[in-house]
Amino acid sequence: MTKILLLGCGNMGGALLKAWAANTDHDFTVADPAGPDLPDDVTLVGSVAELGEQHFDYLIVALKPQLIDDVLPDYLPRLKPSGTISSIAAGYSAAKLAAHAPGRSVVRIMPNLPAVIGKGVSGLYAHGSVPEAASSQIEQLASCSGDIVWVDSEDMLDRLTAVAGSGPGYVFEILRAYVDAAEQLGFSGEDARNLVLGTVRGTLELALDSDLSLEQLRNNVTSKGGTTAAGLNALNGQNEFSALIRETLEAAYGRAVELR
Repeated sequence: MTKILLLGCGNMGGALLKAWAANTDHDFTVADPAGPDLPDDVTLVGSVAELGEQHFDYLIVALKPQLIDDVLPDYLPRLKPSGTISSIAAGYSAAKLAAHAPGRSVVRIMPNLPAVIGKGVSGLYAHGSVPEAASSQIEQLASCSGDIVWVDSEDMLDRLTAVAGSGPGYVFEILRAYVDAAEQLGFSGEDARNLVLGTVRGTLELALDSDLSLEQLRNNVTSKGGTTAAGLNALNGQNEFSALIRETLEAAYGRAVELR
């Protein structure tokens, strides 16, 4: 049985662990002195000493980036010589992980918030030479919480972070502004929220089920001189909204590069 050590178990790590434990038959151990609630059959330890003589096939880092340099070296001796290091920590590069354990395989996973309900999009990046079996195993884990996209460089993982990793924050802000605008039109807070979220949910499902481009779908609901055309002209008549979205992604990507 594959033995996996999860180093740290905060909100995202805990959500992913639940999906992993429910959908695989691996043996999971969590090292976290905070003692979080864990799924059944997952072992919890508060220190490396509590691991005894155990060694693991995979060590997955789910710590805050600023803690990795202090904590990871204590647990690396528990990783088998053929083992793989993986990480879900944003802002901590695969090169830094590899520097802690020269010669080890390293795979970074960049999940986003909807992973907590199994609807996420995760980016995967294999640093250097990673055995096919190891990349396949990590891919299986990441797939438990949604869709996956492999990228071929850390720079592309930073770009993916700007699009998908930070993306839920942009969407929540757009939804917040949309609900606020509906309230300004006279709807109650509850009705405004239901109208906006219901509209977005239905529109998203329609797009996912359609082979048409997003542009064509937009055109299909836009009559010349009609209400939708008027609204779209106010939203993006001079490409202001398109430019703002581009600036949003560029800003997030730039910050990801700085953190690397």
